[in-house]
Amino acid sequence: MLISGVTIQGGVNLIPSGSGGSPSPSGSHFQGSNFGYSSGGSTPSPNGGVLSDVIQKFSFSSDGNATDVGDLTLARYRAAGQSSSASGYTSGAKLTPTTYSNTIDKFPFSSDGNATDVGDLTVTREGPAGQSSTVSGYSSGGQNPSLSNVIDKFPFASDGNATDVGDLTAARQVAAGNSSTASGYTSGGAWPNVDVIDKFPFASDSNATDVGDLTEERGYVAGQSSSDSGYASGGYDTGVSNVIDKFPFASDSNASDVGDLTVARYFVAGQSSTSSGYTSGGQPDTATIDKFPFASDANATDVGDLLSDLRAQAGAQY
Repeated sequence: MLISGVTIQGGVNLIPSGSGGSPSPSGSHFQGSNFGYSSGGSTPSPNGGVLSDVIQKFSFSSDGNATDVGDLTLARYRAAGQSSSASGYTSGAKLTPTTYSNTIDKFPFSSDGNATDVGDLTVTREGPAGQSSTVSGYSSGGQNPSLSNVIDKFPFASDGNATDVGDLTAARQVAAGNSSTASGYTSGGAWPNVDVIDKFPFASDSNATDVGDLTEERGYVAGQSSSDSGYASGGYDTGVSNVIDKFPFASDSNASDVGDLTVARYFVAGQSSTSSGYTSGGQPDTATIDKFPFASDANATDVGDLLSDLRAQAGAQY
């Protein structure tokens, strides 16, 4: 379902639905073996956008278009996405040009269905980055209306509110969220645009540290994660970017440019399978789902479409 009459300002792991599936090899939740998800977002209109509450799903095992599998509890855009072994999460968001949300929605992976409201972030905000450990979801940064450096954590095992567990090195919004087995990463972000890659530990609640830089300062960027590396794709600085950046998890260092998206865009969502990164939707308005390999540095290919042109949606994977 779409909610009309809302004007948006600015360009500013594990069982597939309805069938048996396999978890990701390491039990990680930042990669999926079966499906990528895109939830919420904004569709184009002459004066801005129309907010969406739609949860879409597309296959990792074969290239193809997304399907509508449920609805969020409220239409929203600029939310963060997280993934547990059983559920996808959509946290925070913008609802109108002056209204923000702290709602944490959860939707099931085992069957196609609507989301439920399971808790709140500590601060209502738009544009946080999402990270996932095996036991918790994280939302870092955001804006309402000033920029935030807060790192929130909420449990996967039980429905409940988030707690403030640390701070980023710099307040920012619309950054890329990445996850290794040990740490969460927040890379890039706006405003002003930054190239900083922050890292915070999953094992203990603490502040992030600056561990490197992207190849260019940019916000409105999508994050993907392989077993070894974090990726930041697309985004916006002085212009729209098609760059796919990669940085290592094993050592703290800068990112390198390893390929290009098929279309330069920002306000994109990121999803990760065990073998590929996906970048879906974005602005200038597109429904394109791009895929790029983790095994080698290469350009992305167009492998399908979302239901419609969509930007600023949240990504998850199963």
